[in-house]
Amino acid sequence: MQRLYFIPQIRHYILQVILYTVCVFLLPSTAMSELVDKVVAVVNNDIITLSEVEEEAAGLYMAIAQNNSGESLLQALAKARATTLDGLIVRQLIAQKAEEFHVSVSEKEIEDGYEKVRSRSGLSKPAFNEKLEQSGLTEKSYKRNIAAQILQGKIVSFVVRSKLIITEPMILDYYDEHYTYRVEEGNYYLLQIGFSWANNTDLTKPAEQKERTRKRAERVHNLALNGQDFRMLAKKFSDLPSASDGGDIGTFTLEEMAPAMRSAVASLAPGSISEIITTDAGYQFFKLLSGDDDAIVITASYEEVKEEIKQELYEKKLKDAYSDWVVELKEKAYIQKL
Repeated sequence: MQRLYFIPQIRHYILQVILYTVCVFLLPSTAMSELVDKVVAVVNNDIITLSEVEEEAAGLYMAIAQNNSGESLLQALAKARATTLDGLIVRQLIAQKAEEFHVSVSEKEIEDGYEKVRSRSGLSKPAFNEKLEQSGLTEKSYKRNIAAQILQGKIVSFVVRSKLIITEPMILDYYDEHYTYRVEEGNYYLLQIGFSWANNTDLTKPAEQKERTRKRAERVHNLALNGQDFRMLAKKFSDLPSASDGGDIGTFTLEEMAPAMRSAVASLAPGSISEIITTDAGYQFFKLLSGDDDAIVITASYEEVKEEIKQELYEKKLKDAYSDWVVELKEKAYIQKL
C-alpha cells in the first residue's frame, strides 16, 4: 500500500484526489495513462487504489460475468467491487495493527504457504500458475493474498485468540443441549440396523441370496452384542436409509410399531439389543436407548465428544470475537471512501 505522510492535511489531500478524478475525464487517453492510479479509499494514513481493488476482484468478476448479463451484470460487478473494497479496508486495518505490534510475515512463510497449496493440488508450478491466471490471479497477487491470510492469523492470535476461554460449564451446557434427548413416557427411542436381500437380488437363486443376507446380519449382530459401537456399525453395514444417522430412527409408541418390531423391543431393557427379526425385504435388529418411562437419552458419552465440543465452541467464540474486534477497529479508524 502507498502511504500518506501529511496526516494533518488529509482533507486537503482528499480534495486533490477528487479534482484529479474530474481531470481524468477531461484529458486525452495518452495523458490519462501517465497519471497516478486513482485513489478509492483512505484508511488512516494509507490509501487503497482502484487498480488494487480491480486486481483483487478479478477472479470474482470472471465468475460473475459467466452468470450475469446486461443490467444485472453491472449491478453484480458494482456490488462485488464494493465488497472487495470493504475487504481491502479490513486487510489494511489489520496490517496497520500488525505494524503497531511488530508482527510480520517472512518471505519463507509466504513461499511455504504457496508451496503447501500447490503441492496439495498435485500440479506443477507452471500448471498451478496457469490455473491461477484462469481464475483471474497471478502468482504475485496469490502470494500477496497468502501473506495477508498469514498476517491475519498472527494478529488474531495475538489480539483475539489469547483472550478466549472455554470453561467446563460451557462444554456441559452444549453437551446437554445437543447430546441428550428427553423421551416422554410411552415412547421407545430406537437405533436400527437392517440388511436387504431385495437389493441386487439374483432372481435365479433367491434362497442363496437370503442366506447370505442372514449370515451378514448375524455377523454384525454379534459385533453389536460384543460391545462394538452400534451407531458406527449402522453407518458401516446397514442397508437402510437410517444408516447415515447412525441407525437413529427416533421414538415410537408400541402401537406405532409393526408386529415383528413390537415383539422384538417391547421387553428390552434400555441399552440392550434385540434379536434379529425377518421383514418382507430382509433382516433387522434394534438397540433400545430408552423404554416407556420418562427418561433422558444420552446419544454420545461426554468424554467421547468433549474435545469436539470444546473446539466447536472455541471456533464460534473466535469468529464472534474477531467480528467484534474488526468493528472496533473500524470505529476507531479514519476511513474515507472516495
